[in-house]
Amino acid sequence: MHEFDDAVLECFLDNQLQLFPDKVAETLEEAESFLEDCMAVVVDSVDEVIEYFEDEGVDMDGAVGEEILDADEVFDVGDGRYLIVEG
Repeated sequence: MHEFDDAVLECFLDNQLQLFPDKVAETLEEAESFLEDCMAVVVDSVDEVIEYFEDEGVDMDGAVGEEILDADEVFDVGDGRYLIVEG
């Protein structure tokens, strides 16, 4: 079971419309439940974001570094960490 801290949950709540057409969560509890159901992950660096997509077999069309951070599935928590949510 994943545990998401408040910074991650608030980041998702504030930015969820970058990935979904409508809000999927309104509260921290709903956000945590949704992220657990999606098996979302939190990584500690851009390199780990790239590694995650490579491990998942996602073709990044040569995207590297900052370019991959523009993916809708990647949320910048703001403290050096990134939340990855597969829609």
